[in-house]
Amino acid sequence: MTLPKDGCILVIGAPGDLMSHALPLDRCTVVQRFAPDHDAWAQRGVNVALAAEGRFDAAVVFPARARELSESRIAEACAAVPTGRIVVDGPKTDGIEPLLKAIRARVPLTGQVSKAHGKCFWFDSTPDFADWARGPALNGMGMWTAPGVFSADAQDPGTDMLLGALPDKLGTQVADLGAGWGGLAAGLLSRDTIATLHLVEADRTALDCAEKNIADPRARFHWANARTWAAPERLDAVVMNPPFHIGRAPDPALGRAFITAARKMLKPSGNLWLVANRHLPYESQLETDFRHFEEIAGNSRFKILHGYRPKA
Repeated sequence: MTLPKDGCILVIGAPGDLMSHALPLDRCTVVQRFAPDHDAWAQRGVNVALAAEGRFDAAVVFPARARELSESRIAEACAAVPTGRIVVDGPKTDGIEPLLKAIRARVPLTGQVSKAHGKCFWFDSTPDFADWARGPALNGMGMWTAPGVFSADAQDPGTDMLLGALPDKLGTQVADLGAGWGGLAAGLLSRDTIATLHLVEADRTALDCAEKNIADPRARFHWANARTWAAPERLDAVVMNPPFHIGRAPDPALGRAFITAARKMLKPSGNLWLVANRHLPYESQLETDFRHFEEIAGNSRFKILHGYRPKA
């Protein structure tokens, strides 16, 4: 695979820790809407943006877990590169083979290379993929969601269970970590005792949807990594349905980091409420970070956990 020796290169969806020796980073603009990866590229001194703006001479696309999001990235690349090479590079675990077949059914490939766990292929840019462009849209519940956003088609049942288990009064200053498109936050804001609800979400697309879904003036929207976000003041409660995947691989360490982050932002009398899949081992982290914790509700799929009195 070769890229032009000069001109501007668009890179879409690249993780922040990418081994980038094959990319001329001084000529690259990375489009990255996930806050930790966006920040990582910025710290490396690379030009990073939320969307492709202007014209580019070539593009490198990294597929996403969600097929529709991968297709949308291809459409964005082709729109930004009127004439030039489009390179697609990804692991088999992110659906590179089905994506390759779908592209090859529309346009001829100009090259491909197989790797141990993935594949790289390229083709000449074409407007044939304009119909793959997809943005936020209303789902069956009348809420704005988008391809690749968690539980885009309907409210996650774990979130519904969490909302049903919460007490009527949570305090005045509350945060929803990993807020997604705002389904949990919408339920929380039915409580008139909440003065401020902070929605913290790393996926800019999901947060854009949340901003469309929630017009309540008590809501504050933060595009940030929940694991490192600093609350403007100590909170009475944190409520969350934390993610537990890095790519396609389950990683309970992610949820455990959310628990520790919540502990750091709570008042000494504060409370953490979360929903988790039954198999996730979060109890040990709650024991580390809180003086008391308990399971207050659950079924064979989910458990609702409550931690209170965070340790100093």
